[in-house]
Amino acid sequence: MPDGLKTSSHAAYSLHYHVILTVKYRHRCITGEMLERLRTIFEDVSRSWRCSLVEFGGEADHVHLLVQAHPSMNLARFVGNLKTVSSRYIRKEFATHLSRFFWKARFWNSAYGVVSAGGHASIEQLLEYVRDQETPPKTGSAASPGARPRVA
Repeated sequence: MPDGLKTSSHAAYSLHYHVILTVKYRHRCITGEMLERLRTIFEDVSRSWRCSLVEFGGEADHVHLLVQAHPSMNLARFVGNLKTVSSRYIRKEFATHLSRFFWKARFWNSAYGVVSAGGHASIEQLLEYVRDQETPPKTGSAASPGARPRVA
């Protein structure tokens, strides 16, 4: 498909989401080793959802993911699955390190951020394109030669 669009049986699409996850209480507990492990976990979860992790990065208290998705994906469930799976692995594999920060089995904040990203046109270009569409004639107007207006 031209212009980098992906295709499925009934759609052509290019969907990218920028997902931001923050650590519970914004504890600055993520280490470099944890970031590497989180990348692997997020890649695996994304693959299982027929998505791909395009880019990943983070700091001590949050992470950013750029995910390429398909149109039938339920975004809220996907993010919930990312958080659940990664929290389980990270809390198990880095239990000693994290025990100083948490007393409950939580890792991520319950909230998250998600922004649609990329695409082939800016919002301004899309607005202009949609506004410039040719409006079809109203019902009852002379749409073709010899057409009679309808009387209500």
